[in-house]
Amino acid sequence: MPSHGETTTLPTIEHNTPVSEGHARREADPALNPALAWTVITPARSWFDWRLRQLWRYRDLIGLFVWRDFVSVYKQTILGPAWHVIRPLITTLIFTVVFSRMAGLSTDGAPPFLFYMVGNIAWTYFSTCLDNTSKTFVANSALLGKVYFHRLVIPISLVISNLIAFGIQLGILLAVMVVYALAGVSLHLTSWVLLTPILVLILAGYALGGGIMVCALTTRYRDLSYLVTFGVQLLMYVTPVIYPVSALPARYRWTASLNPLTPVLEGFRVAFLGVGTVTPRELAVSFVTMLAVLAVGTILFTRVERTFMDTV
Repeated sequence: MPSHGETTTLPTIEHNTPVSEGHARREADPALNPALAWTVITPARSWFDWRLRQLWRYRDLIGLFVWRDFVSVYKQTILGPAWHVIRPLITTLIFTVVFSRMAGLSTDGAPPFLFYMVGNIAWTYFSTCLDNTSKTFVANSALLGKVYFHRLVIPISLVISNLIAFGIQLGILLAVMVVYALAGVSLHLTSWVLLTPILVLILAGYALGGGIMVCALTTRYRDLSYLVTFGVQLLMYVTPVIYPVSALPARYRWTASLNPLTPVLEGFRVAFLGVGTVTPRELAVSFVTMLAVLAVGTILFTRVERTFMDTV
């Protein structure tokens, strides 16, 4: 289904009754009779035809999809949106028991429950966005085959709707930190907390870029959809989610810097707990890498959307 550029075409008008020349000219002029003009959608002409201005025109539709995605996740469940709170608490409790109590992994001196909760909230946002956006074409093929709108509307709405859940979970984290503070536990919020929007933006960029990249490839290679779930689980263990970078042997710590998500996860812990190993330079490199991933993903997505209805 062609989907990119827009041109205005004037239909041919046939009259069964004699009309004056001036009347016919007014009837055929789209400026005087706009109902006669229609929009013809044509495929993109270049790798960088991203149509960002057109995407902005669909901002209201993005809002509708955001609400749909947020509400439909736990539709027809007993607890509903409360699962946004219950899931991270249960997962954090399991991490605390398994990795702190049983495995004895270091938490850099931070309370284990808070340490794992910070990492779990950040990682859940990234992994959920990546998994959802990677299924954009396949999961919405029926809708995309019937009506045209900018195809990036759906993955962007998924990232934003998951951001709402992230905000709720971040609020729960702050509430738990208040409980710890009232219990006499010393906590250390640092100035890095002001960088929280940037940290979230980097996670969202990696999830969106990586997700639409996989989405573009799965239109032809469905096996990748199965590899995404396994790959995300594997990636969690090579990212400092359940352990700090300082827990790695000194001679292997350089491998952590190869993972662009490492500075982001460590940045969250530095911000809210005052523990972690990250520098502004590492965060800046991660940000630039995110822009590159997002650009490559958008290019692939733009090229594949021209013909995805023929392959999905």
